[in-house]
Amino acid sequence: DGDVLVTSMTMPDMVPAMSRAAAIVTDEGGMTCHAAIISRELGTPCVVGTGNATKILTDGMMITVDGTTGTVYKGDLTKGAAAAAAPAAGTVVMSEAVPVTGTGIMVNMSMPNKAEEIAQLPCDGVGLMRSEFLFTNYIEEHPMAVIAEGRADELVDKLADGIAKVCRAFYPRKIVLRTSDFKTNEYRDMKGGADYEPVEDNPMIGWRGCSRYVSDNYRDAFICELRAIKKVRTEMGMKNLQVMLPFVRTVEEAREIVGMMEDMGLKRSRDFHLYFMAEIPANIIMADEFSKYCDGFSIGSNDLTQLTMGADRDSDILGRMGYFDERNDAVKRSISHLIKVAHANGKTVGICGQGPSVYPEFTEFLVREGIDYVSLNPDTVVKTKKMIASVEQKIILEGLRELRTKL
Repeated sequence: DGDVLVTSMTMPDMVPAMSRAAAIVTDEGGMTCHAAIISRELGTPCVVGTGNATKILTDGMMITVDGTTGTVYKGDLTKGAAAAAAPAAGTVVMSEAVPVTGTGIMVNMSMPNKAEEIAQLPCDGVGLMRSEFLFTNYIEEHPMAVIAEGRADELVDKLADGIAKVCRAFYPRKIVLRTSDFKTNEYRDMKGGADYEPVEDNPMIGWRGCSRYVSDNYRDAFICELRAIKKVRTEMGMKNLQVMLPFVRTVEEAREIVGMMEDMGLKRSRDFHLYFMAEIPANIIMADEFSKYCDGFSIGSNDLTQLTMGADRDSDILGRMGYFDERNDAVKRSISHLIKVAHANGKTVGICGQGPSVYPEFTEFLVREGIDYVSLNPDTVVKTKKMIASVEQKIILEGLRELRTKL
């Protein structure tokens, strides 16, 4: 029960309102849009890509949002459901057994205030901590605007506080922090953002990720991120914090950023690892060269599918037509190639896109290909871990049967 957030689409600065909503309904977006991703982490029912919710749904209207089926009903259909679902008096509730897996199981998360709760899950750590939430909720201003006002130290301290909160909740399990990957349209909406952000026709493939870090127009903000990471690891003693770079387009870009990190005292070592998101076809094609500058890759299946298939990940039309689908053979071949080349170069490969959280058959494909870990939405950790354990047992049995036929 509560207020339902109805909007054309959500942006990162809307997360505080999203966290208060009982449900979320949008006109636009597919299953990997901002609203869908954040609502999964919040555990909030969400229906995206309705096309006309903002025109049909009005203030004061009583509705029921079913995020499982993607349906919005008129009226309150929950009356009596809670009573029917409640266990009878004296019912014994058994704890759920969770199997051990050879494949690592991690979680995706954004919000530090959910860290203590999510840390209770049977997982190996955080495979993707999205730093954007720290800017929209802890800073609430464009980082370059904060720096221009002489408040760089404040920016560093707030970032460090948010990162450390997650690191403490999971310690000593690994936390992989993805440095900021705002698009220009998202940054423009922040306080002071219009002074620093250009207007782009297609921000999804525009000035984002590592291209910002090597730009004179944003470099100082990235340096503040590195200072915050350094502070968490050294001053706060959270050595479980690792770093992942998003949207790494070229080897030259990677080399330059690694140099910037080393200048800040963040040099790859036995207890400090650097990962690259593998979400651009160039990352796959040039995996052997990118391997020289990182300790592993994390497949961003959302963007990799978008760029491989030429299908906008936020397009509900293309999504319904089946063009945006991680299970496409072209995407799967790319992933297979990356795992093979990365392993040949002694690097690990994980995945932090939405695919494993949505498609069991895609997860089985990943396990069979030798993925080192999968990072999942918190609400799918237990069921996916069980499924992975089943797949691993199936692979062992298949191997034993094959061996028996040869004897």
